[in-house]
Order: sequence, then structure tokens, then C-alpha cells
Amino acid sequence: MQKITPCLWFDTDGEEAAELYTSVFPNSRIVETARYGAAGPRPEGTVMTVTFELDGQTFVALNGGPEFSFSEAISFQVSCETQEEVDLYWGALSEGGEEGPCGWLKDRFGLSWQIVPTALPRLLADPDREKSQRVMQAMLGMKKIDIDELEQAAAAYAPTGRRHPHGAAGPHLAIPSGPKRTRRSATARTRSRAGRCTS
Repeated sequence: MQKITPCLWFDTDGEEAAELYTSVFPNSRIVETARYGAAGPRPEGTVMTVTFELDGQTFVALNGGPEFSFSEAISFQVSCETQEEVDLYWGALSEGGEEGPCGWLKDRFGLSWQIVPTALPRLLADPDREKSQRVMQAMLGMKKIDIDELEQAAAAYAPTGRRHPHGAAGPHLAIPSGPKRTRRSATARTRSRAGRCTS
């Protein structure tokens, strides 16, 4: 039994959102729809909750009213093995919503998603620090993540196939030597992935 179930608060769009999400992801379905009764607090007969599964993970959509809305403080990461998957999920979820930087988007209900190719964390974790920072720099300039461009950056080539004119790391990745190096590295990583790209 799944012990932790994300509960997503909507105004009145919970059922529509659940229908969208289950149409996008494989092995997904609407499990149950519950409606408000005479006791309220919302009009009798309107949708109260929708329980649904996305690739086996259970979620609940709650039509709770207009008091609360989504923010980037909560997002769902979608791991993609191929560029085709990235393109598919990016297109389906961003339609009617908002494209953000670094693989982030908001769907038309305001919920944030991160469409992340598995190549990205692999390349960022490369023990060659210069290589990983070239990948980071490339990613910071993207909206939808392009795997080929990440691989080219890792190989020290710009997307055009020419070697970066500023050398391996580029002008914006120069990190001063000495004790401050470790602290700045941790900050950069926090801002870029864990704390969301905001540039």
C-alpha cells in the first residue's frame, strides 16, 4: 500500500486536470470520483475529489476552492530516457501553460513540472569538473532540455560544432581558487536544480 499520496488543491478543475494527466502518462487511470453532498461546503453534486494513478503512483485532486494556488515550491520531475520522451511530455504539459527555464514548465492549471532527461544528472555528476560545468552552462541557457546540446557541451563543443571561443569552461564559469571555491559550487548547484533556475 502506498503510504504517501500527493493531494493537489484546485478550485474547480480537479477532474479536468486528472483527465489531462492520465491521458499524458502511460499506465494511468482515474480510480474514483467523489462529489459534495448536502452538507457542503461546496454545491451538492459538484466534484469534490478525484483519485487517479500516473504510471502506478496514486494522486488525489481536490476541488477545495480559490483560496490556494500552486507555486514552483512544489513540482513533479519526469525522468526521460530519450529526446522523444522529453519532446512528448514538454509539448503535452506546457500546452496552454507556460514554458520556463532549465526544463521547468507550468501546465494550464498552474502546476509545475520538470522534464528531465536522464542524461542531465549523469553529465552533471561527471568527475571531470570542467565537463560538468560546461553542461551546467549549456542547461542554464535552455528552456526545454536538448540532450544533443548537453552532450556537445560535455565534449567541449558548442552546438554549432565549433570549440567554445573562450575555452573549455567559458567566461561565466571561472571560479576563484582558494576556500571560496567549495562554497560557490554548492550555491550554484542549489540555485540551478534544487532551488529552480530563475534566470
